[in-house]
Amino acid sequence: MDKINGYSVREAKELIEFVAEGRQRGEPLSRLFEAYGRRSGRAGGSVRNYYYQFLKSGDGRAKEILCGKRLHAEKIRPFSEAEREEMLRRILLERSRGCSVRRAIANICAGDEKQMLRYQNKYRNIVKKQPELIERTAEALGLNVALPVRSDALQRRLEREINDLYDRLALSLREENGRLKEQIEKLTKENEILRRAAGKEEGEGGA
Repeated sequence: MDKINGYSVREAKELIEFVAEGRQRGEPLSRLFEAYGRRSGRAGGSVRNYYYQFLKSGDGRAKEILCGKRLHAEKIRPFSEAEREEMLRRILLERSRGCSVRRAIANICAGDEKQMLRYQNKYRNIVKKQPELIERTAEALGLNVALPVRSDALQRRLEREINDLYDRLALSLREENGRLKEQIEKLTKENEILRRAAGKEEGEGGA
């Protein structure tokens, strides 16, 4: 069976069509990955990784499947070591004052939801893969912060909060697109009125 990076061509095409249709409805990618994972029996994280790998594939079949779908991978700005350390330091200081992780990140980012999403994704990955960094940072700061860094409950809560942020950003984009569409329609009508008026004046002038 022909495969593209581990998926059959049929399954790869199905995934891309599923995501493209969902994005047209304004659904966040995280929800689409989870939904497709449930449908296909794959983990949502595995679907996400495959999707981004597929977008970058040089395989001609992949390019053909993506043609006309208007899907692209946003450029990810990686954390430098200094930025990661500063982020952890500030989160832990907020946590030491009794804030939840969500509130700590919201305070640090001053309500900027795109930055909050970036910080929550990074913090989630650290919790999952490098919890010792959190422990070392807390120790270096002399903080006694209750950090259930290996808690499945914390991981699930972070996932829910990240999905909520995706949802709010998707809603904001849909509303902005709606406003732009209305503005374009208004300008189009005004342009048509002006075009007709100009044509009428030319006709009168010729008479």
